[in-house]
Amino acid sequence: QLQLVESGGGLVRAGASLRLSCVDSGGIFKRYIAGWFRQAPGKEREFVAAIGWTTTSAVYSDSVQGRFTISRTGSMNTVDLQMNSPKPEDTAVYYCAALSRWGQSTRDVVDWGQGTQVTVAF
Repeated sequence: QLQLVESGGGLVRAGASLRLSCVDSGGIFKRYIAGWFRQAPGKEREFVAAIGWTTTSAVYSDSVQGRFTISRTGSMNTVDLQMNSPKPEDTAVYYCAALSRWGQSTRDVVDWGQGTQVTVAF
């Protein structure tokens, strides 16, 4: 049974906005850092953003810094990724993740969501 479930993916035009959400049904986000990764066709899965217990403790990859915002909502069981000014190179499957530490490696992930496709068109 999936513990992390993403939603909000789809087709968006470059420069528009899209918001992804990840709901944690098992309480894992209360114990671990919440994050987002993405994987484009033919490429390795890469770190996008992560957030700790407060919105001020967030980190981003250089490629999305200043355009994407990660946040926690609800009773700490939902993590959103606001994607502003997306570019075609942001096209990928986006995965919600629970991380054991402040790292950017997939080795730091203890649980994954099933992924949601984001396609950014010109």
